[in-house]
Amino acid sequence: MDNMLNIALPKGRLGEKVYDIFEKAGYGCPSIRENNRKLIFENEETGVRYFWVKPSDVAIYVERGAADIGVAGKDILLEYNPDVYELCDLKMGVCRMAVAAKNDFVDNPEKTLRVATKFPNITKKYYSSLSREIDIIKLNGSIEIAPILGLSDVIVDIVETGTTLKENNLRPYETVVPISARLISNKVSYKFRNDVISKIAAAIEEYVSEKENKND
Repeated sequence: MDNMLNIALPKGRLGEKVYDIFEKAGYGCPSIRENNRKLIFENEETGVRYFWVKPSDVAIYVERGAADIGVAGKDILLEYNPDVYELCDLKMGVCRMAVAAKNDFVDNPEKTLRVATKFPNITKKYYSSLSREIDIIKLNGSIEIAPILGLSDVIVDIVETGTTLKENNLRPYETVVPISARLISNKVSYKFRNDVISKIAAAIEEYVSEKENKND
C-alpha cells in the first residue's frame, strides 16, 4: 500500500474552488490544472492523490476508505448520514435547504401535507420536529414543477438565489437548514494518519478564516 493521502473532490465548479483552497494551503498538484480528461492526479512531493467524483458520491468514497478525506455538501451528510468525521466548514457552496411553494399557498394543518423532494430523510426529520403529518413524494429532478402541476403542496430543495423559484411563480417559505461544503475524513484514516490529516485541516481552516476576515 502506498503512502499517498487520497483526497476525493466533487466534480464541477465547486470542486475547482475547493482544489484552489488545498493548493493555497500547500497541497497543490500541478497536473490537475492540465487540460485533460484524467480523473486521478498525484503529487509525490506533497504526498497527495486527488480524484474527481460525482458530488453525491464523495461521502461514500470517504466512508468506505477509498479516500482518506474529501469535500461534501452538508445536504449530502444530513441526507445519507455517512459514518465519517466532519472536520471543518469550508464556507463555500453556501446556500440553504428550504420549503418552497406557489405564491398563493396557505398551509392547512388539518390535511396531510404533500411534499416533493430529493431529500426524504432531511424532510422527514424537519417535519417530524414540527409534528406535522406529511406525505413524501421522492423525485430526482425538476422538483419545481411538482406544486405547479398539483403533484405536491410544497417542495423541499436547495435554494441558492431563488431565481428558479421566482421564474416558476414559487417562493421559499421556511429555511430547513443552512448548507455549505465540509471537509470530511474516513474514521480509520483519521486515527492512523492523524498527523497529516490534522495538518491539512488546520491549514484549510486558517485559509478559510483569513479569507473571511478579509471579506468582513
